[in-house]
Amino acid sequence: MNALKRFTRRGLGTLRRVVRGAARRGYARWRRSIQVRIVTWTLCISAIVVAILGAFLMQQVSSALMDGKVKAARLQLDEGLAQVQRDLGNSAEDGTGRLDAVVNRLKARSGPSGLYEVYIRDTSDRYSDGRATNELREESVPRRLREEVRHAPTGSRSYTFGKLAYVGGDAKPERGLIVGGKSGQFELYYLFPLEQEQKTLTNVGRSLAGVGVVLVLLLAAIASLVTRQVVIPVRLAAQGAQRLAAGRLEERMRVRGEDDLARLARSFNDMAANLQDKIGELEDLSQVQRQFVSDVSHELRTPLTTIRIAADMLYENRDTFDDPAVGRSAELLQSQLERFESLLADLLEISRHDAGAATLDAESLDMRDLVLRTVGDIQGLAERKGSKVVLQLPGEPCMAEVDRRRVERILRNLLVNAVEHGEGEDIVVSVAADRDAVAVAVRDHGVGLKPGEGQMVFDRFWRADPARARTTGGTGLGLSISREDAQLHGGWLQAWGEPGSGSQFRMSLPRVAGAELRGSPLPLVPPGAGASRPLFAELEAGE
Repeated sequence: MNALKRFTRRGLGTLRRVVRGAARRGYARWRRSIQVRIVTWTLCISAIVVAILGAFLMQQVSSALMDGKVKAARLQLDEGLAQVQRDLGNSAEDGTGRLDAVVNRLKARSGPSGLYEVYIRDTSDRYSDGRATNELREESVPRRLREEVRHAPTGSRSYTFGKLAYVGGDAKPERGLIVGGKSGQFELYYLFPLEQEQKTLTNVGRSLAGVGVVLVLLLAAIASLVTRQVVIPVRLAAQGAQRLAAGRLEERMRVRGEDDLARLARSFNDMAANLQDKIGELEDLSQVQRQFVSDVSHELRTPLTTIRIAADMLYENRDTFDDPAVGRSAELLQSQLERFESLLADLLEISRHDAGAATLDAESLDMRDLVLRTVGDIQGLAERKGSKVVLQLPGEPCMAEVDRRRVERILRNLLVNAVEHGEGEDIVVSVAADRDAVAVAVRDHGVGLKPGEGQMVFDRFWRADPARARTTGGTGLGLSISREDAQLHGGWLQAWGEPGSGSQFRMSLPRVAGAELRGSPLPLVPPGAGASRPLFAELEAGE
C-alpha cells in the first residue's frame, strides 16, 4: 500500500511538472508571437460568436418545430371533438363499451400530427369516468390542464408540455405535448410523444455544433494566414536588425510590391544604408583620431628626448646656481617632464589598445609574488600618505597564465588610486583563487564613490572630484588602461563604492589564458560594507 501511494505521488508530481512545463512554454510562446496571440483571440471570439448564433438558431428551430406540432395537434383535436359529438353527444346508449369504441376509433385515425395517445373523460354520471389508449396513466394529463379545460367554454382548446406515463413498469415516462378541449359533457385529450422531435433537435444541434467547430477552425486558419502575411515581414525586419546589431552592415530586406510592408522594407533599407554610412564615417574619424594620437606621441619622442637631456643637466647642476629660484625651476621642470613622459607612454598604450595592436605575453606566475612586488614599489608612497597596506594572502600558490608587465601595471594603478583617495586609512589587499580563476581586491576606506560614478570611474581623464589635484602625478588614464589590460586577459575589472565607506576594486582573471571567465573567487562587495544599497560597476571583457 505504501509503495502504491509513493508511486501515485510520484506519478502526480511528474504530471504536475509536465503540465507546468507545458504552461510555461505556452505562455512564452504567447508572449513572443503576435501570430499566436491573434489566432488565439480569433479562436476565442469566434467560438463565443458561433456559440451565441448556434443557441439562437437552436431556439428558433425548436420554436418553429413546437409551433408546427401544436398547430397540427389542435387540428387533430378539432376532428376528435367533432367525432365525440357525433358518436356520444346524441346517443341514448349507456355503458363503457361505446366509450371504448369511440376511443379506439379516435386512436385509429391518422392525422397530420402523427402518432398520439387519446384520453377521454366524462364529467357526468352517464359513462364510467375516463378511458385512455395503450394503458396510458390518467396522471399523464396534468391537473392544471384539466382545470383549465373544465372551466373553459365549449369548443376552446388548451395545451401544455408534460411527461407521458404508462401502466407498464418497464415503460419510462417520456416528454410529450398534451392538448385538450371540451365538447358538451366530455373532455378530450390528445397526448403526442415528442421523441421524434427531440431526435430532430438533437441532430440539428449536433449539425450546428459540427458546423460551428469547422467554422471556428476555418476562421482561425484564415486569421493565421492573414497575420502570417504581416508577421513574416516584421520577423524579417527583426532578424535584419539583429544582424545589423551584430555588425553585418550590408544587411538589407527584400522589397516586394508597393504596399505598407514594402514601404517598411524600403525604410529599413534606407535606415541600414544611412547607418552604414555614419558608422563608416565614425570608423574613419576614429581611425584618424587613433592615428593622430599615435603619430603625435611618436613625434613628441624626439623633442622630448632633447628637452629631457637639457632638463637632466639643469637638475644635476641646480645647486650651483646663484639664484635659488632657478634651482627650484629646474626641479619643477624635472618633475613635470617625468609626468609628461608618463602621459605620453599612457597615450601610446591607449592607442595600441584602440588599434587592436596590443598583445599578451602570458606566462605562468604566482599572483601572490606579483602583489608583494607591487606593494613593495608603492610602500614609500603609502607611508608618506599615512596609509598602511594590509595583505590578506592565501597559503596556497595562486598560479595563472598572465602578462607580468600588464598585471603589475593594473595592481600599481589600483594601489596608487587607493592611496591617493584613502584619506590615510588602511589599504587592504586580498588575493584568492579557485579552480578556474584568480582575483585580487584592493580596498580603501576613503571618500568612496557617489551614485553614478561607478560607471564613469574607468573613463579616460575622469576625476571623482574635479577640484582635487593629482598629488601622486597620475595621468588620468591609469584605470582606463587597467581595464583594457584586464579585458585583454579575458578578465574583469570591477568597482564598488559607497560615499563615506570607501571603495573596492576587484581584478578577476582566468587561470588559463583564453579561457572563459564565469565567476570570481572574491566578492565585489567587501564584508561589513554599509547597509545602504551599493553601487556596482561590472565591466566585463567584451562589453
